[in-house]
Amino acid sequence: MGSSIAITNRSLHDQVASRIRDLIIEGRLEPGSRIDEAHLIEELGVSRTPFREALRTLAAEGLVIVRPSKGSIVRKLTHKDVFSMLEVLRNLERLAGELSCERASDEEIAALVDLHNRMMDCYRLRDRMPYYKLNQEFHSRLAELSKNETLQEMQANIQARLKRIRYIGNEKPEFWAGAVADHEEMVLALKDRDAIRLGNAMAHHLKNTWDRVKDSI
Repeated sequence: MGSSIAITNRSLHDQVASRIRDLIIEGRLEPGSRIDEAHLIEELGVSRTPFREALRTLAAEGLVIVRPSKGSIVRKLTHKDVFSMLEVLRNLERLAGELSCERASDEEIAALVDLHNRMMDCYRLRDRMPYYKLNQEFHSRLAELSKNETLQEMQANIQARLKRIRYIGNEKPEFWAGAVADHEEMVLALKDRDAIRLGNAMAHHLKNTWDRVKDSI
């Protein structure tokens, strides 16, 4: 890791959390590995306090396990963990799609379509991390458009824990192209406010996600 990951604003622990999160998502901090705090603190150019606060944030998201006096480790998910979470997320996002078609305003739908278009711009450039982050935002925003707070909370909790898994789902060009095709179908259904079609598209997308990641866990 080089100096390019240094933090410029040292007052915000959420920036530190964001950088460590990216390192976990990209696999530069491997699942199951011990986090070398002294090394990362030096690389990121931060003090111990915001670093420790960032680790607590990531622990709350399910990405890190903080072990008092033993050091922190990157959480490693099993096949069963990932399958179980994707199984629940598939049904949550099916419901989110159906409710969004019924409850979202025209302006909200237009904003989500715009976000999708920005994702497609990143895909055309093969700019993977910006694509990934917009993709995460797309799924979060769709959950918000359901106008169901319980659904939003559950979706956010599972999505946070699956960040690395969702990222590796786009490692192979054919997998990434498949995910893009899934999103094109979602947006067509959303534009038409076709609740059943969008619900099915969301569920199909999450089933495909399992097929894309199961051999990489």
